Amino acid sequence: MASVSDWKVPTSAQPKPEDYPYDLNRALACMVTLRATVPADAFTADTLGTERAGNGVIIRSNGLILTIGYLITEADAIWLTLSDGRSVPGHVLGYDQESGFGLVQALAKIDMPALNLGQSSSALLGERVVVAGAGGRQHSVAARIVAKQEFAGYWEYVLDEAIFTAPAHPNWGGAAVIGPSGDLIGVGSLQLQQTVDKGDTQNINMIVPIDLLKPIFDDLLKFGRRSTPPRPWLGFYATEVEDHLVIVGLADRGPAKRADLRTGDIVLSVAGSAVHDLADMFRRIWAQGEAGVEVPITVDRDGETIEVRVKSSERDRFLKGPSLH
Repeated sequence: MASVSDWKVPTSAQPKPEDYPYDLNRALACMVTLRATVPADAFTADTLGTERAGNGVIIRSNGLILTIGYLITEADAIWLTLSDGRSVPGHVLGYDQESGFGLVQALAKIDMPALNLGQSSSALLGERVVVAGAGGRQHSVAARIVAKQEFAGYWEYVLDEAIFTAPAHPNWGGAAVIGPSGDLIGVGSLQLQQTVDKGDTQNINMIVPIDLLKPIFDDLLKFGRRSTPPRPWLGFYATEVEDHLVIVGLADRGPAKRADLRTGDIVLSVAGSAVHDLADMFRRIWAQGEAGVEVPITVDRDGETIEVRVKSSERDRFLKGPSLH
């Protein structure tokens, strides 16, 4: 991911105020630069780094900021740079492993506009949106919705219907997707590639839909997490290779590693049911019960079929909690 300050969207790709029926400049003023530091001994330090930077969007005038959770997971310090140039400290209120959202509270009175939450389910394919980063129009992209479909991530993550936009934003983490009515319909999470005409590819952004925030919003504010029982987490990374589900990594000290699952194992079934893709596999794991349940997994290891029983855990138990200020 590009750093927050060393890039600029080409003028031809920047949004123009006259193309939108709302006050574009006011909407872009809701964006903040977010910088987080994470202890070197944090569980996510090796995979996500100890210094993280991206975007956040002010969703309440009291300084409540929505971002993508991986930017702030295990952070011990947060700094926010507002659109007027001021820098203020922030505090992690919580993050949600299932959706990927994170909430931060500015620890100063900011007197900045806030972006209203929209309805991502009503967003249409081909619809014009703005993928907004901190720094105004030079750090924002005039884009369109190119897909709305299921997304599965190798880190035990599934969205039933993610939003995909193009052209891609170069600093997508925590970027706000502003819908045609000038409200927030999603938050940027990833950059991927999409195959287009004649086998060519284009970069696109995967966006977490804002509708996933609404049912858990009060829980995140009150508890720092959703109040429903946590899903079972196994702590392995998997990908699809030639119609096989292959384990390509193991979380240190995680349940899968303790159960002696290994890199290169091909997952054949979960609890006796054959699995065919990442989303199917993760959903079958989650269907076994709450975190702590034992999950039977059948793998192919060097041509030998092996049964492994993995005692699942709760992912958050491995993470450092937010620091109090």
